[in-house]
Amino acid sequence: MKYLLDTHVFLWLNFAPEKLPDPVLASCKSPETQLFISHVTPWEIQIKHQIGKLRLDEPISTMIKVQQEDNQMQLLPIHLSHIYALRDLPAIHRDPFDRLLISQAKLENMVLVTADQKIRQYDVEVVW
Repeated sequence: MKYLLDTHVFLWLNFAPEKLPDPVLASCKSPETQLFISHVTPWEIQIKHQIGKLRLDEPISTMIKVQQEDNQMQLLPIHLSHIYALRDLPAIHRDPFDRLLISQAKLENMVLVTADQKIRQYDVEVVW
């Protein structure tokens, strides 16, 4: 199973795993699950940190390195095809980061892991 983590899931996996439901945490820790974060995730984290919406105890690069080592997390680059596919998404969600994650999950046949209920309104497989 390929899981694409929403930004809050990535952050909670790093700093507050107790916020994740037990089945989600167990799936993320399972060796059968391939974990991915999009390049949009560190971008969103950096922006939110710089504008004061998110406090970080360590650099993003450290968070990613730890997850790559501990959970074999992989990075999913943003391709033009992901951007072009945004035109086919209905305007349910206005967050550009989430819209790109939805596009990527659809095109790459991944399950999007998120607590965001708006994302469930899209034609994309979601866990949580």
